[in-house]
Amino acid sequence: MTDLHRDAVVADAHNDLLMLVARRPKEKWVGYFRDRWIPQLREGGIDVQVLPVFIDHEFRPEGALRETLRMIEAAHRIAEGNADQVTLCTTGAELDATVAAGRIALVLALEGCAQIDVDLELLQTMQRLGVRMASFTHFGRSALGDGSGEDATGSRLTKAGVEAVGLLEDLDVLVDISHVGRAGVEHILELATKPVVASHSSAFGLHEHHRNLTDEQLRGVAATGGVVCVNFFAGFLTADKPTVDHLADHIEYAVQVAGEDHVGLGSDFVQEVFDEKIPACDRPLIIEGLDAAVMVPGLEGPAGMPLVTDALQRRGMPEATLRKVLGGNLMQLLRR
Repeated sequence: MTDLHRDAVVADAHNDLLMLVARRPKEKWVGYFRDRWIPQLREGGIDVQVLPVFIDHEFRPEGALRETLRMIEAAHRIAEGNADQVTLCTTGAELDATVAAGRIALVLALEGCAQIDVDLELLQTMQRLGVRMASFTHFGRSALGDGSGEDATGSRLTKAGVEAVGLLEDLDVLVDISHVGRAGVEHILELATKPVVASHSSAFGLHEHHRNLTDEQLRGVAATGGVVCVNFFAGFLTADKPTVDHLADHIEYAVQVAGEDHVGLGSDFVQEVFDEKIPACDRPLIIEGLDAAVMVPGLEGPAGMPLVTDALQRRGMPEATLRKVLGGNLMQLLRR
């Protein structure tokens, strides 16, 4: 780990580790997180970790809200049981104090809103429980809008989705455009009066996958004052054998298009999730035409995060810009 990486604030806008915590008996949540994930986060130099609440298909629709509450409870318990190492933060002041004290700041997010459906009052419930970021869908269709896997429909947000944008802004919960279809992203950007975030999205201009953002969308997020957090998942970066340089390409591209004040990191580390949840009979796991087993070497988990800094330093990215990308921009957005 370089001195710069160690000294900089490093923030990751998307790691699904909470799914693995909640799979265990509640008595093991605290110890599992302490033994398995805190060492990886520390080795990676990560100061701020956003924890998405993603509800897998096995819980939808009937069990979505119940599993959401279990995962949120798990997040609170792992923070309370490891208070010397982490803090679950709900305000900018808590975020700054946690990082200054050398603890890891955890921030709760919703990925997909399967637990909300059209009952938008539950967004306020989620905010009361600590959620500070929310995306509207996953690859498919939800009650709020279509995911990028439904781009052929050309659909924008539903009526409930339009209302959700305004409600989340009122609640000071970040609207997350990652996974939303192209027309839906454009709709959100038209409606937004506050900054939005893309928690884990890469650049369509470098790799034409529907999960990636076009140049117009990158500039649109920046125009709101928001941040695009670049996804590390290999299939969204390149059709070739992936390397950390492909990721660095996407980061540099996003900086060039959106500006250095509007780019961050959204790792989407999923190898451990897939290794644990996907049985051998379902392998290889193909998601949206991509082999989910293919990862960027060295970036299978948070311990590899210093490789990103190394790659960008080798390319000559100015230190001030690099500090913003590593975490400064996302920290500023969360404070606001």
